[in-house]
Amino acid sequence: MKAVRIVKPEQLELIEVEKPVINEKDNVLIRMTAAGICGSDVGIYHGTNAAATYPRIIGHEIVGVVDQVGPNVQNLKVGDRVIVNQVTSCGECYPCRKGRGNVCDHLAVRGVHIDGGYREFIAVPESDCYILPDQLSDVDAVMIEPTTIAIQSCTRAQLEQEDMLLLYGAGALGSSILRIARQMCSHIIVADIMDDKLAEAKAAGAKYTINTQKEDFLEKVLEYTHGRGTTVSIDAACVKDSLLNLLKATGNAGRVITMGFSTAPTEVNQFLITSKELDVRGSRLQNKMFGKAIEMIHAGTLNLSGSVSHTFPLTKAQEAFDFLDTRDPSIRKIVLTFDF
Repeated sequence: MKAVRIVKPEQLELIEVEKPVINEKDNVLIRMTAAGICGSDVGIYHGTNAAATYPRIIGHEIVGVVDQVGPNVQNLKVGDRVIVNQVTSCGECYPCRKGRGNVCDHLAVRGVHIDGGYREFIAVPESDCYILPDQLSDVDAVMIEPTTIAIQSCTRAQLEQEDMLLLYGAGALGSSILRIARQMCSHIIVADIMDDKLAEAKAAGAKYTINTQKEDFLEKVLEYTHGRGTTVSIDAACVKDSLLNLLKATGNAGRVITMGFSTAPTEVNQFLITSKELDVRGSRLQNKMFGKAIEMIHAGTLNLSGSVSHTFPLTKAQEAFDFLDTRDPSIRKIVLTFDF
């Protein structure tokens, strides 16, 4: 079967690998139908994802159809459309015992530490499969995974209706977080450098927007928060000066959520954290949030239709990654399909 593997940074290849066989643990065989390209996949390709190991079949936003089930499978049948949880954990270490398997001491993420979904078939445990809503296409269903990342960040932020939220960044990650956050609070500020993305954020529920290249960021934050600063700030830009800017923008007793994976040094001012008694929290991956996202789709409070801007067949993965690197403004989400 065909697969896409990153041999080392900047080297992507289309290869032939053996079709996986189900066993007692990986008891469901899935025929892949759609797999998203995430910013972390681009990071693995370019060698900027510190968590990745090589060579690696990447892909963690993965949707498919159940092709075969083992004798111990109870809730799935051949033909079911599913999305696969990308997180695998041991269930026994300290984080797992605390219910935080997404930061398991032995964490293995599909497509990052172990082979992922850029291949025609994948074998996984039944417990990692979630049945898709009928109204959602396979291509659009890829967006459930980034939505779980957004739910995780809002959960880590303990976002409430009274909060004044700052989303720093209006790209794919920021848009996903906004989609969830607007259901939890109404006072949302979105900051970015692109006017078109800010316009989309305003249309999607942001109360205020700030163009950080054209406006005084801190001055505007104070204006939009009655002079006190935000109660919650989430970094969806993950650039060098993000953290310091958010520490400055967040008011007393606030929460600052980091999501970046850069290992480059960044400036941190301890006085800002201590004097305001800020909570600075990381948010990584997601902790069993697929069920919540799918419940929201069924309830009609989450609409993922039309989120994907481009599709490429798996066999043209190199072309897809090259196109992403152009930063064409029409790009929102690119999905690889398997109908070749």
